[in-house]
Amino acid sequence: QVQLRESGGGLVQAGGSLRLSCAASGRTFSSATMGWFRQGPGKEREFVAAINWSGSSTNYADSVKGRFTISRDNAKNTVYLQMNSLKPEDTAVYCCGKYVTGRLTDAGNYVYWGQGTQVTVSS
Repeated sequence: QVQLRESGGGLVQAGGSLRLSCAASGRTFSSATMGWFRQGPGKEREFVAAINWSGSSTNYADSVKGRFTISRDNAKNTVYLQMNSLKPEDTAVYCCGKYVTGRLTDAGNYVYWGQGTQVTVSS
């Protein structure tokens, strides 16, 4: 079993930056691909980024490429999402999950979701 806890969200002006953290408990973290998703008001949960167990491979949604960076520190059981050049449309609750199988961008292929952290970007 893995428990995930997100933190680092907040209110920021457009163009600003935030770094989100996803702290995991459980022995399987260091061997797991992890992903960040977000759910904006009235929207479905959407893929943001994913990273493989070693950090050697990453994937991003087109909407965040060049602005967001996913990374991990297996010694700290933590995955990060550095968000730069934030836009109002990035406003959402951001959650992390552990990838299981199937398409990487499909939220249904992840388990052990945390409660999420709110990111609000003002214009």
